[in-house]
Amino acid sequence: MAAGEIRRRVQKKFKLRGFTLKVEALQEALSFLSHFPDAEDEALDLLLDEIDKESLKSSILDGDAIRRVVSLLLEAEAAVDPTSPVVSNRSALRVIDAFVVPRFCYDPIKKVFYEYTGRLSIHGEAGDKAALYRDRYQLLLQRLTRDKYFSRPIFDSEMADSESCEITPIQSLIGCTGRRWLVGFISQLEEGHFYLEDLSAAIPIDLTNAISLLKKTDFLDIQYKITSGFFVENTVIVAEGELLSSGTFKVNTCGFPPLEDRDDSLSLLMGLDFFGGGVFSTEENLRLSALEKKAVNDMFVVLSDVWLDSEEAMEKLAAVLDGYESVEVVPSLFVLMGNFASRPCNLSFHSFSTLRMQFEKLGELIKAHPRINEQSRFLFIPGPDDAGPSKVLPTCALPNYLIEELQKHIPTAIFSSNPCRVKFYNQEIAFFRQDLLYRMRRSSLIPPSSEETTDPFEHLVATITHQSHLCPLPLTVQPIIWNYDHCLRLYPTPHTIVLGDRSEQKAFKYTGITCFNPGSFSSDSTFAAYRPCTREVELSALES
Repeated sequence: MAAGEIRRRVQKKFKLRGFTLKVEALQEALSFLSHFPDAEDEALDLLLDEIDKESLKSSILDGDAIRRVVSLLLEAEAAVDPTSPVVSNRSALRVIDAFVVPRFCYDPIKKVFYEYTGRLSIHGEAGDKAALYRDRYQLLLQRLTRDKYFSRPIFDSEMADSESCEITPIQSLIGCTGRRWLVGFISQLEEGHFYLEDLSAAIPIDLTNAISLLKKTDFLDIQYKITSGFFVENTVIVAEGELLSSGTFKVNTCGFPPLEDRDDSLSLLMGLDFFGGGVFSTEENLRLSALEKKAVNDMFVVLSDVWLDSEEAMEKLAAVLDGYESVEVVPSLFVLMGNFASRPCNLSFHSFSTLRMQFEKLGELIKAHPRINEQSRFLFIPGPDDAGPSKVLPTCALPNYLIEELQKHIPTAIFSSNPCRVKFYNQEIAFFRQDLLYRMRRSSLIPPSSEETTDPFEHLVATITHQSHLCPLPLTVQPIIWNYDHCLRLYPTPHTIVLGDRSEQKAFKYTGITCFNPGSFSSDSTFAAYRPCTREVELSALES
C-alpha cells in the first residue's frame, strides 16, 4: 500500500472515532504501522481501541498521547513473541508520566483495592486533602495488619500476652490501662504540640523518652533498639506506650510500619496495575523476565544537576558522551535530571530564551555522537528549580518552549514528569529529583539513630520505603497536589529507586530494593551507571 494512501486511511479512521491528529501524532501512528506491513488494518484498529481506553484531556491528539499507547502495544508484542523484530531496547522500555499513573483506593470493609475512575482535578477541594491522608493511612494499615506480630491471633494460646501487639484505635483508649499499641500520623494540631492521629481520633503524645523499634523480628525483644529513619511530621508510626491521667499518651517505643515483601503485596492485588506499566498474564511475565535476564548489555547512565548554562558542565557532559561513544555497546538509556540551570527559574529569572538555545546546543552535542544518537534514548526529568507552573509535586515535564529546538535534533527524546516511572521488561524503576535528604534532616523530630547506621542516605531510604512514599514531608514543607499524591507512592515496592539529590552520591541495597543517588554532576562531576539485568550500580566520577 502506498505511503500516501496509508496516511489518508489513518487520518480517516481517527476522524471516524472523533480524533484529530497533530503532525507528530500522525508520524507516531505511521511508525507503529510500519512494524506490521502485512496487517496494517488490524494494527490500526488495535491502536484505536487502546486509545479509546485512555483518559484523554482532548480529542486533538499529540505525539505523546500516541507514543504512550504505541509503547505499551510494542511491549505486549515483545512479550508474546520474543523473536519479533519489535523486540528491542526501545520496545522493552516504557516511561510512565506521573499524571497517567492510575489511582487506587482501599476499601476497609471489603478489604480490597479498587481503581478510582472519577476525574482528578489539579485544584482539589477540602475533602481531597482529607482523602490524601486517609489513603496514606489505610495503605500502611492494611499492610501492617497482615504482619504476624500485629494481626489478632485466632486462638489466645497462639501468642503470649507479652507478645501481643494488637493495634488499638485511639478512640478506644478511654478507660484503658496498661501498655497499648497505636498506629497513626504524627500531627502538629497546635503550635508546638504533637499528636498521634488515626481515622477515629487524635491524642497528645509525649516523645521525650521514646526509643525506636529495630525491625519486625525484634519487636518482642525486651531491650528495644533504635531503628533507622527520620521521624518527621506527617509520617505514620507504630507507637507503644500508656495513657496518662493527663490525657497524654506517653510513648515508650515507636517505629515505622514493617515492610512487606513485594511478591506478597502483588499476590494480594489481584492483577491491579499500581505502577502504571500495564498488566500481563503469568506467561507473558515469565517471558519478560527471561528477556530481562538476557539483556546483559543494557545500561542506564543517570546524571543529576546538568547545568546547561555552565560551560564547565557542558564540557564534562561532552567528556561523558565521548567516553560512552567509544565503548563496544553504548548505553541504552541516558537519564538527565534537573536542575538544568545553575540559577532557579523563578520570577527573577529572565533568560528563558537563552536557556532554550542551550537546550538546542545540547541536542547538537548529542547528535555529534552518531552511535549514541542512533542507539540510545534520552529521558529528561525536571528538577525542583526548573521552569514550570509551580514547585508543587508532582511537577509536569519541561515546557515545550524550552525543548522544541532540542527535539528537532533528537526526535526520540522523552520528556517526563518528576517523579516518573520506568518499566524495563518486568523491572520497575522509580526516578525522583528532589533535594530530599537536607529537608528530611531539618524536619526530623527525633535525632536519627546511629546504632544501625550513621549514613544519612540509609536513613532516608529506610524512611521512604517504610512509608511507601517518595516524599513523606509535611505539606507545609513540600506541597503536593492532593489528587495526585498516589503518584509518589511506593507500593508495591519497586525494584529500584533513583533519588537525584545534590548530596554525596551513594548506593544502598535495602531489603532487596536497590536505591542510589547519582550525586550532583555539575558540582561534583559524579554520575551513576545502572545495569538493570543484575541491578548493580556503578558510582562514577570524572577525573578533575
